[in-house]
Amino acid sequence: MDLLNHLVLGAQVLFTPTNIFFCFIGVLMGTLVGVLPGLGPTAAIALLLPSTFHMTPVTSIIMLAGIYYGAMYGGSTTSILVNIPGEAASVITCLDGYQMALKGRAGPALGIAAFGSFIAGTISVIGLMLVAPPLAKFALAFGPPEYFALMLLGMVVLIYLAAGSMLKALMMGVFGLLLSTIGMDSISGTQRLTFGILELSDGVGLIPAIMGLFGVAEVIVNLEEGITRSVVTTKVRDLLPNLQDWKDSIWPILRGSVLGFFIGILPGPAPVISAFTSYAVEKKLSKYPERFGTGVIEGVAGPESANNSATGGAFIPLFTLGIPCNSVIAVLLGAFMIYGIQPGPMMIDKYPDLFWGTVMSMYLGNVMLLVLNLPLIGIWVQVLKVPYPILFPIILLFCLIGVFSLNYSFVEVALMIGFGVFGYLARKLQYEMAPLILALVLGPMMESNVRLSLVISQGDPMIFLTHPISASLMAVTFVLLVSPFIPWIGKRRKKLQEKVGGDDV
Repeated sequence: MDLLNHLVLGAQVLFTPTNIFFCFIGVLMGTLVGVLPGLGPTAAIALLLPSTFHMTPVTSIIMLAGIYYGAMYGGSTTSILVNIPGEAASVITCLDGYQMALKGRAGPALGIAAFGSFIAGTISVIGLMLVAPPLAKFALAFGPPEYFALMLLGMVVLIYLAAGSMLKALMMGVFGLLLSTIGMDSISGTQRLTFGILELSDGVGLIPAIMGLFGVAEVIVNLEEGITRSVVTTKVRDLLPNLQDWKDSIWPILRGSVLGFFIGILPGPAPVISAFTSYAVEKKLSKYPERFGTGVIEGVAGPESANNSATGGAFIPLFTLGIPCNSVIAVLLGAFMIYGIQPGPMMIDKYPDLFWGTVMSMYLGNVMLLVLNLPLIGIWVQVLKVPYPILFPIILLFCLIGVFSLNYSFVEVALMIGFGVFGYLARKLQYEMAPLILALVLGPMMESNVRLSLVISQGDPMIFLTHPISASLMAVTFVLLVSPFIPWIGKRRKKLQEKVGGDDV
């Protein structure tokens, strides 16, 4: 009965003209972001975040969440039609999706990707409703030591799953923690590392940092690489899969949905990992594994379902523990903090309208995406033909306007440009951005919890090892940090690195 009452509350929150409109805007923008290679959901959310400051927190989160799961839908379009993934989670879809398009079956590939994404999105929303409330109650047992240990574990897992060097990812995480100390000390009230710059008294702005690292740097990298595209020119038809397509796809869709949801709860680039894992599972279970990569529909249905389901699972640690599990959720956590809301165990009870309204919006958003994606395929094909020399300057203009409109500060514009140049150089040297962003967001909370823990223990650091939950989390963290030096674990991590190839997820 409680669940039914909560769903009614969520429906009442969602079904207002404003919230329905911005849910639509969110999923539409998310699809567009997914369709356009070179602009991931992290950059898109950062670009649009300043425009939400005059909205209510519920409306803002509904729109921003729509961008995230909408991007997973759009990413399949470019993978199938252009053989270029719109975002990292759709890399594996290129293998069979593009081959289907070359055989004249682009329609069924796009159709099963859309229907699979809808089914997976629905399953992940149901899972979110069922798992999040009891997990939040369990998290009430967490104190400062447990929270610090959990945040540290989340960062280390993301570093462990980095696509490149673990040492480089660790360096980026430490650099992010150092940046997070800039500003006013929350306990003593003294200024730290601000160099007399007033704008830094509140710390390094999250929006300038994200727009620089994921917006400006992305544009520079793509301009340098000069992405070439050859859109499949054959007319896309037969978007509705036939009965045989459904027979081949239904079990990969269901397996991918469940797999993606549970992988999504874990820290790291979950949509990417879940898509690759789903593809590997389907190939292993198939009666004809040798045909994978030649245009089988199971190779599209499973991964596309898994990466969409993972986005729903990723919201669970955010809503229940206040911990972001990837860079996109880290930006959403930053948005919560800007709105004055602290996600965590008390959030569902304290802000039931926000939680249940967002959950209901995710279901409505999935319906909208299903209705939108199939009829708009022709429009997305035309969008793909927009020349990058026109597209990228527009993105830069949005970055500049967005950052300047925050506080009308040229210092923040300079910060964004500085982070953009830093992000470009870091990518050239194969340093990943996700650990830095996560550390920048989590840094103040980690510092606060470690200092509270030491106050409770009167300065004894053993408090992190005498509490069972924090001790267990610290032990796992230690094992992950030393695991690359253990030969057989190091080899398995190297194989995982070869599969996971993006940090903007």
